[in-house]
Amino acid sequence: MAHEHTSTRRIEFSETDMAGLVHFSNFFKYMETAERDFFEAAGVDLINTKHGELVGWPRARAECKFTAPLRFGDTIEIHLAVKAVKDRSIVFLFRIFRQNKDGSRTQAARATITTMLTKLTEDGELQSIELPEHVLARITEAPPEALARPSGV
Repeated sequence: MAHEHTSTRRIEFSETDMAGLVHFSNFFKYMETAERDFFEAAGVDLINTKHGELVGWPRARAECKFTAPLRFGDTIEIHLAVKAVKDRSIVFLFRIFRQNKDGSRTQAARATITTMLTKLTEDGELQSIELPEHVLARITEAPPEALARPSGV
């Protein structure tokens, strides 16, 4: 059963502004990359399409506190921990770290995102649905110590 995951990537030039800093919206893209990697590692589909049915995980809530800038060429780690598993949603805690040249890490952001499992109804509306057993069997809440780790660990 999975409750946390870390993805690593480099900052691309196209993700920065004229000052060479990562635009805030890209932090959410990094979190979605880690979420995709987490779901894949857990063996859970992010999007299911069956004949006449679309099931996915839209956002119900997202918030982020930015604590250090990221720049073109930086290598970052995006750490995801499952904060809560509810009947119809999952709450993720994200921490994004910049790998420094001396081997240390600096926390650049801390965020929580709530995602709901939904299906697209025939009239085009999103309807939340309960998490199926195969998801509950593969994704669990992280232990308290994983959620309470200091920012550089």
